[in-house]
Amino acid sequence: MRSWCLCRICTCGRHRCPHGTTRIYENAGLFCPTTEYLEKYPPYGSALPPQSLKPKQEFRAGRDDYRAWDIQKTELYKREQTYSPPAVKFGNSTTFQDDYVPQEIKPRQSFRPSSVVKRSTCPFDGDTSHRLDYVPYQLEVKSSRPREVYKPTSQPFEDLTTHRRDFQGLAGETAKICRPAHTRVTQRAHFEGSTEFRESFQPWEIPPPEVRKVQEYVPPAGAMQSDSTSHLDYVPHQATRVLPIRPLSHRRRNSDPFQGKSTTKEDFPAWESRRQGPVKQQLQIPAPSGRFEGLSTFRSHYVPHELVPTESCRPLQVPFKSSAPFDDVTMYSTEYVPKRREICPASCPSPPGYVFEHTDSRGHQFFRKVTPVVKAF
Repeated sequence: MRSWCLCRICTCGRHRCPHGTTRIYENAGLFCPTTEYLEKYPPYGSALPPQSLKPKQEFRAGRDDYRAWDIQKTELYKREQTYSPPAVKFGNSTTFQDDYVPQEIKPRQSFRPSSVVKRSTCPFDGDTSHRLDYVPYQLEVKSSRPREVYKPTSQPFEDLTTHRRDFQGLAGETAKICRPAHTRVTQRAHFEGSTEFRESFQPWEIPPPEVRKVQEYVPPAGAMQSDSTSHLDYVPHQATRVLPIRPLSHRRRNSDPFQGKSTTKEDFPAWESRRQGPVKQQLQIPAPSGRFEGLSTFRSHYVPHELVPTESCRPLQVPFKSSAPFDDVTMYSTEYVPKRREICPASCPSPPGYVFEHTDSRGHQFFRKVTPVVKAF
């Protein structure tokens, strides 16, 4: 038989087992976990816990507190439709119906060829003009030419181009540098080279990195053949080194001060210029000199009328006062049937219908449900 804890037997939500300190759960097959909130805040016998207002998730077959009233359907005050449509067909014809004479439409004859494939009874002639006019010729056998062996020349390489041959260069004087001489400004005071950062943060002694021992190189055995196809086929030639043809630079240092004058500044002095004013177009139509009346045809012909306010059909916002006493009888108060208050079985020392079995190490009381015995007739 399955055992029930007192926490599960309670139906009002107020009764709990007296839990002790937290321990490792025992594998006894009983379901009644202990929460941290219940361990810190144990219930007191003198103060009752608040009643839970949460509705029970149970199915209610009848709703005895409320009974539906037989309300008769109110009649509509809609006016009856006195209009009756005429039974005779509308006989007035239009000018289009009088002038238009319907004619029978004849379908047009289609000149489109039929999509049915016509098969010919004659055999297929596969001869074409290319096959008839083509004359085959017998081709001669091509002779294979042997590959020529490369033979390097014995003459020296001439690296003379047309540009080097035609351009010999022109002798002339080098351009004079007009840049003033650079005079370096030096201070006699000695530069200390110390900053606040260097004084506050002194360098730390860092040990030298460990040097990894490199394995000793062992040359391979035998002689290396460094001959390639380029070394074997190349024939060295004696050639002279080409000298540059550009003119020699003759720089002269000048200590005279720089004169910031040029022929352009002397021949083209700055002119005094003034900003030209805006060009305004002269008005062709003279501006009116009189005062603007501001009277339009609408204002001159408009006749104002006195407004008549519409009468409001809204009822006055005055509270209704009656000399009769207030009738506070409601349908709920007359039709309400109080239900019987259920007693929680956990409130009794021994819950009815249960037999006490044992109490575990945490203080949970377990009961066994008693099944009633039915006597056979």
